[in-house]
Amino acid sequence: MGAPLKIGVLLSGGGTNLQAIIDAIAAGQVNAQIVSVVSSRPDAYGIRRAEAAGIPVLVLNRAVYAVPEAADALIVENMRAAEADYIVMAGYMRKLTSIVLDAFPDRVLNLHPALLPSFKGAHAIQDAWDAGVKVTGVTVHLANEDYDKGPIVAQRAVEVREGDTVETLEERIHEVEHQLYPQIIAAIADGRLTMDESRKVHIA
Repeated sequence: MGAPLKIGVLLSGGGTNLQAIIDAIAAGQVNAQIVSVVSSRPDAYGIRRAEAAGIPVLVLNRAVYAVPEAADALIVENMRAAEADYIVMAGYMRKLTSIVLDAFPDRVLNLHPALLPSFKGAHAIQDAWDAGVKVTGVTVHLANEDYDKGPIVAQRAVEVREGDTVETLEERIHEVEHQLYPQIIAAIADGRLTMDESRKVHIA
């Protein structure tokens, strides 16, 4: 086993996906180290999860994001100082600018609670529910400047069951997220993720 992949995590809320990654690393399932967590909100519970795991945290706020490029410059400065190899977005509710994306080309991972390209945006679970689809799911993709449109890394389907509510559907989607995201980070850490000339992603 080689040196661990150094990742920085961006979050805005509860940090359940951060916790799933922390737990998978602790269990020896992912050869990675979380070197920094950046929260876009001072009240995000994910901050507590990071602190409990001894991970350095940078806390931003609405005033900082008044100039998105300036906020992203702070993120880049933080991640470079932490020597992050990859940035992992885990419930991060801000659109990244080219400041971050150019600093970490094809090394910014995002998680979306739907099967892209369907149901883009911040309300994907509710939108899928309202549309009456019978299958939705989870997408891991590389972020680019087109919102929820970067190269798809992996997807998992989640059936919409009879008797579901939007809340029970959301719970099952999150369960899949917590399994899939660490698996993909493990694949990256192990060097099993590649991209071909057409920018399609493959996992060995």
